[in-house]
Amino acid sequence: MAKLSPRDIRRKIQGIKNTKRITNAMKVVSAAKLRKAQELVYASRPYSEKIYELVSHLAKHVDTEDHPLFDYRDEKRVDVILITADRGLAGAFNSNAIKEAEKLIEEKEKKGAEIALFLIGRKGYQYFSKRGYKIIKGYDEVFRKTINFSVAKEVAETVRERFLNGETDRVYLINNEMITRASYKPIVRTFLPFSVSEEEKEEISGVYEFEVSQEEFFDYVVNLYLNYQIYRAMVESNAAEHFARMIAMDNATKNADDLIRQWTLIFNKARQEAITTELIDISNAVEALKAQ
Repeated sequence: MAKLSPRDIRRKIQGIKNTKRITNAMKVVSAAKLRKAQELVYASRPYSEKIYELVSHLAKHVDTEDHPLFDYRDEKRVDVILITADRGLAGAFNSNAIKEAEKLIEEKEKKGAEIALFLIGRKGYQYFSKRGYKIIKGYDEVFRKTINFSVAKEVAETVRERFLNGETDRVYLINNEMITRASYKPIVRTFLPFSVSEEEKEEISGVYEFEVSQEEFFDYVVNLYLNYQIYRAMVESNAAEHFARMIAMDNATKNADDLIRQWTLIFNKARQEAITTELIDISNAVEALKAQ
């Protein structure tokens, strides 16, 4: 590499300082968005859990063996719902979710299953659209300002219809989820067929009075839960994205500080070398004049 002049080094340091200002601003913005996103996460979890609890209780009063959404079949056709971000600069946030999806896809393909994808988030769509996978629908710009519930509802209704029509035998949902306030990881869960364990059915007994038929009300609650399950996954992913971006920008800011220190030392050495060279040239010129 050609040796840089002090002027070039000074420009490089200024460029790193400009980058540092950008990454620090992005960290502050992500921290502010993270607080709001975490509030939404912790507000959505009790609702989701209560709906599941209601479905579990109702399952005790309804014959789930005859319900189509409880029908477990051989996995000949598998749908995968993957939730990623619309933007990058978030560390391994998107790549971790994509790796989990690839791992699941490879596992199912080895068993002879046909794979179809629903991709929520631009990064997931950009990745899989270039690799020849069957994509039913891709969505982007779903996390721009507020999380688009209509997307969650559309995906839930589409995969539900595909499952009821026999176009798919199993549906998996993959998203990054906040584990604590300071950590997240990709989660893989079965979306369809719906499952309630016998233990959960027996835990609490209750009396329900139905103004409509039991089956009709049960269908409504199950469909409501499935819609909200995807919405909650999007909420969790959004919070995890802001956390990941905040950490990535914090690390980038610290790295910029380290680079500034390193290049400042290089600049000082280069300036000292330039001064020394000039002094030597002056001394040589003086000696040459004396010799005349």
